[in-house]
Amino acid sequence: MGFDRARWQERLDLLRASHHVPGAALAVLAEGEIHELASGVLHRGTGVEVTTDSVFQSGSIAKAYTATLVMQLVDSGELRLDSRVVDVLPGFAVADDEVTRSVTIGRLLSHTSGIAGDFTHDTGRGDDCLARYVEACANLGQDCPQGTVVSYCSTGYAILGRIVEVVTGQTWDDALRDRLLAPLGLEHSMTLPEEALRFRVAMSHLGELGKEPEPAPVWDMLPRSAGPSGRVLVTAADVVRFARMHLDGGTAPDGTRVLSAASAATMRRRVVDCLDQWTFMAAGWGYGWALYDWDGVAGFGHDGATLGQFSYLRVVPGSGVVAALLTNGGGATGLFVELFQELLGELAGVRMPAAFAPAVEPQPVDVAALAGTYEREGMRITIGERNGVPRLRLQLTGGNAGFSPPIETDLVAVSDTVLAMPGLGPVSVPWLPLVFGTVPDGTPYVYFGMRAAPKIA
Repeated sequence: MGFDRARWQERLDLLRASHHVPGAALAVLAEGEIHELASGVLHRGTGVEVTTDSVFQSGSIAKAYTATLVMQLVDSGELRLDSRVVDVLPGFAVADDEVTRSVTIGRLLSHTSGIAGDFTHDTGRGDDCLARYVEACANLGQDCPQGTVVSYCSTGYAILGRIVEVVTGQTWDDALRDRLLAPLGLEHSMTLPEEALRFRVAMSHLGELGKEPEPAPVWDMLPRSAGPSGRVLVTAADVVRFARMHLDGGTAPDGTRVLSAASAATMRRRVVDCLDQWTFMAAGWGYGWALYDWDGVAGFGHDGATLGQFSYLRVVPGSGVVAALLTNGGGATGLFVELFQELLGELAGVRMPAAFAPAVEPQPVDVAALAGTYEREGMRITIGERNGVPRLRLQLTGGNAGFSPPIETDLVAVSDTVLAMPGLGPVSVPWLPLVFGTVPDGTPYVYFGMRAAPKIA
């Protein structure tokens, strides 16, 4: 079925407004053609409209770009997936000596290193920011044992960014531009805020779900060292062009070979299953891509979030459909789910699941079996109960402490091992999952944001 531009513009406008999203940009590859749509405003204070060439923060979609750079170096023979990080980065260390000695590039790409994943550390704006960041990882602990489960790890992608620098002799920013953005003609993609000043740029917005959000106090809270894991600034169409290269086996539309077909396939080869299948709506993870299973229809992609901007990318290889949605606040995930359920259903025959939510009548749960304190780098989670109702206290720690004050809230039971937390704070969904499990050695963990936090008390 062809792409009905007028119809999808109407749906984007309607759903964006109903979910209180200030502005959104949508790009869709269907039947070999990229279609671009825009809706709303870049900044509610100025009223400047979103256009198809407007630039948004992509958040963690940046990880797929960094993974692609790494796989280019695998293609050239300069790296292998089983290369040990310490052999590429002399002096590299984390707190666990065995992980220091043995962790590989493949572990970092697939989020199976177990290294504490949210080490937010501002090392300045200089070209040495990633080198200094990696040096600061020397005392960084583990969220879980290496190679046991997927535990989302932004830290690992900052380390991968530094590996790219050491092997190429360029900064990560320059390597991305020269080796990926330029060959693909992605002229509206960049990494540094000053580069974005040439374009119409989306402002982040914050506020309670269900209400119109207000412009954030600052445009970008990420340090430069977070670039490889969280900051490629993009238009929706450029995201689709990047994903199209992967869909086409590593070639650009003009035939330029950007990545080998083998490496493009390797990036979406399933490495690990996801115990938490709600946070990223993913069934598993590859070497850089989240992997989806829509009732037997395979797909890949990635989500991203910064403080007040949310991005979504889905690729359906069997039908050649790619869709990217960029937003600047509000109930963005609700907009994404409703819109993509319709869009991918019509264009690709995909039945995408609904957003995570508890049942109307929650089932009873033995809170005592889950109660305790769980901690990982940047976050402490305490599970208890009040009047028989599960209750949570969530406190950001370390470098994350300034992002939000402690949160306390009742939880709703979904099952014996899954609790639902109301979407409080700068999030785009009404409910967030807490998934309880153990690693092979029997240590209890809670997965929140698909990050594993071990029970410490």
